[in-house]
Amino acid sequence: MRVSVALFTADLRVHDNPVLSAALKDAEHVVPLFVVDTGIRRTGFLVPNRAAFLADSLADLDAALRARGGRLVVRVGDVVEETGRVAAETGAGAVHLAGGVSRYAARREDRLRAKLSGDGRALHVHDASVTVVPPGALTPVGRDHFAVFTPYFRRWEGFSGRRVLPAPDAVRVPDVTSADLPSARSLAPGPTSPGLPKGGETEARRRLRSWLSGPLADYEDRHDDLAADATSRLSPYLHFGCLSPTELLHRARAQDNPGSHAFVRQLAWRDFHHQVLAARPDAAAHDYRPRHDRWRHATKEIDAWRDGRTGYPVVDAAMRQLRHEGWMPGRARLLAASFLTKTLYVDWRVGARHFLDLLVDGDIANNQLNWQWAAGTGTDTRPNRVLNPLTQARRFDPHGEYVRRWLPDTDTDTETDTGADHPPPIVDLAEAADRFRRGRGTG
Repeated sequence: MRVSVALFTADLRVHDNPVLSAALKDAEHVVPLFVVDTGIRRTGFLVPNRAAFLADSLADLDAALRARGGRLVVRVGDVVEETGRVAAETGAGAVHLAGGVSRYAARREDRLRAKLSGDGRALHVHDASVTVVPPGALTPVGRDHFAVFTPYFRRWEGFSGRRVLPAPDAVRVPDVTSADLPSARSLAPGPTSPGLPKGGETEARRRLRSWLSGPLADYEDRHDDLAADATSRLSPYLHFGCLSPTELLHRARAQDNPGSHAFVRQLAWRDFHHQVLAARPDAAAHDYRPRHDRWRHATKEIDAWRDGRTGYPVVDAAMRQLRHEGWMPGRARLLAASFLTKTLYVDWRVGARHFLDLLVDGDIANNQLNWQWAAGTGTDTRPNRVLNPLTQARRFDPHGEYVRRWLPDTDTDTETDTGADHPPPIVDLAEAADRFRRGRGTG
């Protein structure tokens, strides 16, 4: 009896899953394995919001496998040791794994390959599981990655990717012991955001059907409209792999309208950041393009920003939404990040850590590199641009609906006075812009 292991990481689905499909093709019996990795716990990455979403997603994956005659096998401990142990217990000849781009994922892959090869087993890494285009598949002449999005996107659009894979009809699992499915509290104790979305592939596919049925067509015109809430909200499901980016690309392209074209571009941005981090893993913690900034250590201002009490309503509304939902739309993220890094002139790593503490879609590649883009230390071709929160509010929340949703005490007759229970602006915008220019040496 041939056995293989499908090691689930950031691909918690049965539809269009290259790891599961290859494992099933490789052997008569497959161990669908998830390891509650104690190494991830030590990094501080598994916070309550993402732990709750992960617990939902694992329960949903187990249900989908059981509907096909299988089940999810859960182990707790070091991912390499536990995977090797399961392979030995079942006599598996190979382990299948989705490729990752973080330094942690690369070390995990290296350790796993060494462990398995020492036991006479093979490791098969599937690089088109988490992204549409595998990191490193597209490179400019003489370089190992694209540093600018537009030329990357031109190549990305013409890339001939893999086909969408069907969900399996049946999964036969050998006799092997399993721990219980983890609860959110067992993964990361602590309170979660009240408006946190439900995790899992079932919910992901429900949201996908809803998104494709109408809202996608209006995406180009409405995605930056803060009050409209007109983005897909699919990012948490992409982050955990409850939804395949390849399937999403195929189904969005089938719409063939301006909204779908704009949405596909966002999928390309996601791949772009993954290929940058794969080539430059240090960018998770260090400036991609150093600007020799003299960042300020402004504790009170940082606290005001985190709490949504800067006195600038659109920024404060964004931060309140983040705390309540564990999520915020891209425009709100950009406004909040620009305000911290350029108006307050605070190190982008401070903001990136706060976002990772709360975002249910908190992703090292996209979170860190979007923060660097906003701070001007990343891939932005205009690194010294400063977004004025008043101008941005007039453009993307002209009637104050988004602000009132998250700051119900707001007086929307003015752009900064938000009522008796809200503070005045903590910084003068003109003075802040001058301070940033001097700090970065551009003034």
